[in-house]
Amino acid sequence: MRARLSTNMHAANANERRMRLNESQDLVRNLAREFTDDIIRPMAEELDQSERFPDDLYTQMGELGLFGISVPENLGGPGLDVLTYTLVMEELSRGYASVADQCGLVELITTLLVRHGTHDQQNRWLAGIMAARIRVAYCITESEAGSDVSGIRTTAVRSGDGWILNGDKIWIHNAPVADLGFVLARTDPEAGHRGMSIFIVDLGSRGVERGPREHKMGQRASPVGALHFKDVVLPSDSLLGDENHGFHMMMSVLEKGRAGIAALAVGIAQAGLQAALDYAGERKQFRQRIVDFQGLQWMLADMAKEISAARLLVREAATRIDQGENATMMCSMAKCFATDMAVKCTADAVQIFGGSGYIRGFEVERLYRDAKITQIYEGTNQIQRTIIARELIKHGACT
Repeated sequence: MRARLSTNMHAANANERRMRLNESQDLVRNLAREFTDDIIRPMAEELDQSERFPDDLYTQMGELGLFGISVPENLGGPGLDVLTYTLVMEELSRGYASVADQCGLVELITTLLVRHGTHDQQNRWLAGIMAARIRVAYCITESEAGSDVSGIRTTAVRSGDGWILNGDKIWIHNAPVADLGFVLARTDPEAGHRGMSIFIVDLGSRGVERGPREHKMGQRASPVGALHFKDVVLPSDSLLGDENHGFHMMMSVLEKGRAGIAALAVGIAQAGLQAALDYAGERKQFRQRIVDFQGLQWMLADMAKEISAARLLVREAATRIDQGENATMMCSMAKCFATDMAVKCTADAVQIFGGSGYIRGFEVERLYRDAKITQIYEGTNQIQRTIIARELIKHGACT
């Protein structure tokens, strides 16, 4: 018993240490926080209403080094860890989730290039993507392939030294504005998910057509649309990594992606809590501030504790990735819990605002709309629960 208690206390102390931020992480978080407060938050309402893609804002972020956070220094990046990436995602999302979403997209694309790109591909694309000179799109989803990625029908067939690409992608982030698409296509029709490859596609190429921009419920400054590929000729160096390994390559970055979306959700919820707290301290009913009513105090308390719990889950997931541990279950837990929490907390923020919270132009109304998609993209929360259960069955309940 004593040995077990000693072991458990050692694990608890280790977990406590890994929750503390080092000096570098603090500096980057503070940089992102200052940028959010000074630049992003004042723009958020206009961006939501206009659905404008903020090139100027992303150029500034590129100059600050907020894109491609984990790209190694020898490849021109900041060389920071996944935990730092999640800190940046939370701060940016506290300003406007669409901006954080762009940061997350760039992080996934640059991770693919760092892990699987040739030196030529890295030298050609990384610097421009991190500087926001090259806009990118992550092209997986199709009408028959959402949660089930193995159902994609887009094909790439060999033609001489290159390839011919045909197919259709939907709901693609940045599709209306992107310069470069990282497209998952089937290269061996008989091999299932083991017959897919990733191609780097110039979206200005002949045979590429863009569908109309979709008008979304939330995160409206993140443009989404369809991409159609008809007999698009691809050179041999458009293949990223090994042929027929594309499915596993795409899946390999999803843990980082889920940790990032979880952090984004925490940022949305944090903004909702702050807005609700500020409003409750000013609004008076029955000759007193509504924050003095116990029922409302309990709502605020529940929001605060759930945000804190989600933040700790995100940091644990990111730390496990950084330390090379199995992070699959923890990333799914963080993504599922944080995004469900964000929807609940922003709904409570709207409730605290009352009728005002239902009116366009109030921050909490936008936050509520922005939160909903986090339960859907980067793997629905039903899929996350399936992954968690699978990992429990496979490895047991030990943490």
